Amino acid sequence: MSKYLKYSDVNLVPNFSIVRSRSDCDVSKEIGGKKFKLPVIPSNMKSVIDVRHCKWMSDNDYFYIMHRFDVDIQKFIEEANEENWKTISISLGVKGADKDIIKSIRNSKSRVDYITIDIAHGHCESMKEMIEICKSSLENVCIIAGNVAKPEAVADLSAWGADYVKVGIGQGSPCTTKDKTGFTIPMFTCVESCSKVLFDKDDGFMFSNASLKEDYKLPEKVKIIADGGVCCNGDAAKALVAGADLVMAGGLFACCSDSPSHSIEINGTPHKAYYGSASFENKKTRAHIEGTLRNIPSCGMNFKTKLIEIDEDLKSAVSYSGGKNLLSLQDVKYIKV
Repeated sequence: MSKYLKYSDVNLVPNFSIVRSRSDCDVSKEIGGKKFKLPVIPSNMKSVIDVRHCKWMSDNDYFYIMHRFDVDIQKFIEEANEENWKTISISLGVKGADKDIIKSIRNSKSRVDYITIDIAHGHCESMKEMIEICKSSLENVCIIAGNVAKPEAVADLSAWGADYVKVGIGQGSPCTTKDKTGFTIPMFTCVESCSKVLFDKDDGFMFSNASLKEDYKLPEKVKIIADGGVCCNGDAAKALVAGADLVMAGGLFACCSDSPSHSIEINGTPHKAYYGSASFENKKTRAHIEGTLRNIPSCGMNFKTKLIEIDEDLKSAVSYSGGKNLLSLQDVKYIKV
């Protein structure tokens, strides 16, 4: 069996560059019919993003997903509608209260552009039911569902109606699922295998090594979001090379000076508290803990500056890939190190 790979286990191989300046490269991405500046998303976690960041990102054409913890999602939706946000993007679970929010959205005819159904193990009956409720109750809503870690799971969630499938289990740095349960798949290999899920209107779902270029007609590639294991901006480029359509990152944003996480000084150095969604710090209960608190050094940048840095680094990655936009990353080779 070949080795399963983390992002740190691979290096990308440069191609001949056709651009005169890295700034000429385009790293924008269409998501559910809307165009955004980057394919990189802050994790929908309480220590990573809050309402003020969501509003700023909406105003400035960055994609976001509001988390679902200790927050009145219904109020968030109402205020975003009243203020006519460019993008309204929320997270829900699969419990009764989450289903009630779907009913409320339908009855009030509120605008919601994106709903992320966000649970630890997304390949399950509860996920299937929640996707079906969303699809049958709401029109013109882009459904993101996860998390899963196998191509078969990606195919199932897509068949149930998800527009994007979030992949990655146990790979986030504050996540202890791999230690508590033994279940995980190293992230580069996870993304690479899950990105091979294709859909043909005649043959259904298949797992293939066919070209993933967007200029072919059929079969259609199932869109995935790589979630977990990103430690630096270059890892986002590696996730896109592996086949991700979008990349979710937590620590890159939690360490920002204006992140919602708690600030603390350790040995004279500013740190930020970064914790997982299944941690005690987030759940406030000791039951079923699969996350921990990590105090990470502050990067000294705010959200705006970090996003500019990611934009610049990703444009540089595109220039090394030999093209002018994100499509060129599909032609990049990698080596194991």
